[in-house]
Amino acid sequence: MRIIVTGASRGIGFELVKQYAELGHEVLAISRNAIKLKQLKEECFHLNPNASVYTVDFDLTTDDFKTTLIPTICSHFDQVDILVNNAGTLVNKPFLEINENDMEHIYNVNVFSVFKIIQGLLPYLSDEAHVLNISSVGGLQGSVKFPGLSAYSSSKAAIIALTECLAEEYKNTKWSFNCLALGAVQTEMLEEAFPGYKSSTSAKEMANYIRQFSIEGSRLFKGKILNVSKSTP
Repeated sequence: MRIIVTGASRGIGFELVKQYAELGHEVLAISRNAIKLKQLKEECFHLNPNASVYTVDFDLTTDDFKTTLIPTICSHFDQVDILVNNAGTLVNKPFLEINENDMEHIYNVNVFSVFKIIQGLLPYLSDEAHVLNISSVGGLQGSVKFPGLSAYSSSKAAIIALTECLAEEYKNTKWSFNCLALGAVQTEMLEEAFPGYKSSTSAKEMANYIRQFSIEGSRLFKGKILNVSKSTP
């Protein structure tokens, strides 16, 4: 399968790319951190020297999708079977301290980049492609909310709504649009936002679930929002 993963330089995305590569899938990893992408490619080679792993150094907040990212992807893949929109960022600040720059950055990464990459890749999706958006339980209606996460949780709620809208708009195709609302996972981002907090779910464990769902979930799910959590911080 031809698979794209955003936010691949650390945490869940990093582990996810390695798992795809180990199984022999063609995978393209996107991140703005070129050093970590180089490390990722080296680790994938050790897991499976025959795996086709491509890396793209791209800043989802400032670089141009139409003239840079989409053409680069298409230079490697003529079609895309799975797109995992995993990239995300988090700011833990009281509501009154969140400024315009914070909001712009969070929404550029968590929402606008997802919109733009899906829109750009629609002409290149294979007949039964699966677009999998990664959200958070914080974005679910009725879930427990936490102080300091108004920008983050609202952006993740937007991704949930976007997934449902896309599933409805393209319901007459064989494409699948699904969303996983994740609970706390022990990643660098979690540690930065909640210093000292320890999750019982590792990035590798969650990546394993996402990998399986991305490949098999589209057979049974279309337009679904699945809560994948044992706990939240």
